[in-house]
Amino acid sequence: MCIKKVFSFILVLVVLFASTSIQASALSEAELTAPSAVLMEPKSKKILYEHNSHEQRPCASVTKVMTMLLVMEAIDDGKINYDETVTASARAASMGGSDIWLEEGEQMTVDDMIKATVVASANDAAVALAEHLCGTEEEFVNKMNERAKQLGMNDTVFKNCNGLDEEGHVTSANDVALMSAELIKHEKIFDYTSIWMDELRGGKTQIVNTNKLLKTYNGITGLKTGTTDDAGCCMSATAERDGLSLVAVVLGCNTGTERFKDAATLLDYGFANYQFKQLATPDELPKQIEVKGGMDKNIDIECKVQSGFVLPKGSANKIEYKVSLNENIEAPVKIGDIVGDVTYTADGEKLASYQVKAISSTEPISFGAIFNLLFNALIAL
Repeated sequence: MCIKKVFSFILVLVVLFASTSIQASALSEAELTAPSAVLMEPKSKKILYEHNSHEQRPCASVTKVMTMLLVMEAIDDGKINYDETVTASARAASMGGSDIWLEEGEQMTVDDMIKATVVASANDAAVALAEHLCGTEEEFVNKMNERAKQLGMNDTVFKNCNGLDEEGHVTSANDVALMSAELIKHEKIFDYTSIWMDELRGGKTQIVNTNKLLKTYNGITGLKTGTTDDAGCCMSATAERDGLSLVAVVLGCNTGTERFKDAATLLDYGFANYQFKQLATPDELPKQIEVKGGMDKNIDIECKVQSGFVLPKGSANKIEYKVSLNENIEAPVKIGDIVGDVTYTADGEKLASYQVKAISSTEPISFGAIFNLLFNALIAL
């Protein structure tokens, strides 16, 4: 009887411990105040947490993530450069809300306009950049919507480039995460999103970043806040620790404090429960494979594995791979021919499969091929 009681007590402890572990790793909706939220791993676009993620809502100045994406892409394409001059139009100078008080005809470099848009969330600077790039804000907004469609942002319609409240200007937490993931591919953007305080106009204008997590959150790298009457307090927060990059999006919070707390809660959840595993080509994959009936006995092969996966912590150590090569390869073989594959799994679930391809070629053995081979050898002598 005593042994049974001891066993029962131990069993209860085990159940309690297991329950505690499950609760510690889960994230409940009650822990967030935001009516819409997403946590995404940006490289794979894997969603790690979502709540009303496709609900259409305004996002205020988080809109500027797309504005900055088009600007960074234009710079990379050589359409504009950081040092060229941007002249503020009357329309740009007329913007309300957060701005740097541009005057009509005032000039700044692209670099300073980006800094103002990202750090100070300047609506006037965003419009100035849009007009500089496309001639009019209207044309720039058309480009924003085109790019949104390309990224699969099906919940989004942009009406302006800065996020000021406007009828029909909507997006979703999911779509904000998608455009944020695309923007941070341009690592130069972090030079701006990581600025806490800076100056413009030769020190006459001081700017302070609207992202307070820069001062409080370990690993924070960006990205953009936004607040309007219609949108509430919104944010797309990016952070990285131990090779794992995350994007946390919260829309519609009641206060700035709630916005930052919710974003930090999402990021904490991601870092506590997931890790990023970069895959590599197996060492066991041979450099060559035998070919039957070819002028060459072997051909060179390769398998390009350049991606990685976000996995629950602990699962990354369980990744397995299987190399499968065709057993009967006959000439002719051309460069690029598929001769096998490498498949990766974790806990029995398929992660990805990559093709093994020929990177050299060989012709079938024939009298003509042998004659040419001998003839070329004689010429070489």
